Amino acid sequence: MLTGKQKRFLRKEAHHLSPIFQVGKQGVNDNLIAQLNDVLEKRELIKINILQNVFEDKEEIAQQIVRGTNAELVQIIGNIVILYKPSEENKQIELP
Repeated sequence: MLTGKQKRFLRKEAHHLSPIFQVGKQGVNDNLIAQLNDVLEKRELIKINILQNVFEDKEEIAQQIVRGTNAELVQIIGNIVILYKPSEENKQIELP
């Protein structure tokens, strides 16, 4: 579980990132989770864009992704979800 200080730090780190995934009307599926896990292992901190045509609630989609990837939800801003998961072999971000 991330502390408030760690979340603030990660939000600052994520500020310049562009969303590299989009969740569309098909929602969260196993293929998306597998791809997210690969990218989280490489980058640790990512943004995901939830498209307008998604019928489910953004919070619910974020929770499905968090459950599937075991990542930490840093923040949801508008349609952007920020996730953090420490890398097993490629640790880059040192949390305060």
